[in-house]
Amino acid sequence: MYVRRNSEGRIDLVSRDADAECAEFVAADAPELLAFLSSSDDEPVPPAALQASDLELIRVLEDLVEVLTDKGVIRFTDLPDAAQQKLLGRKDLRASARRLNLVEDDEGLL
Repeated sequence: MYVRRNSEGRIDLVSRDADAECAEFVAADAPELLAFLSSSDDEPVPPAALQASDLELIRVLEDLVEVLTDKGVIRFTDLPDAAQQKLLGRKDLRASARRLNLVEDDEGLL
């Protein structure tokens, strides 16, 4: 196995093949490598990162529903009432924000 080490000398990346990032060979049965492979990620995902990801995913899902309805794959009315209301509410909020120039939404659909 080939590894990369962090600034503290601990393994932080492993590869089966040598490359620019993982150039140091370590035996597959080396205790240090086995410890790295069996360790779990001690650092939890920061709530802000998860929330930012959720917000990005929400927009992707909104765009997905729009594409599927535009192509006739699903009908908007096939969605549960609660989902319809939420999507309509988000669409109204985006339209209001655009009119007030609060958001830039030049990207269109994904």
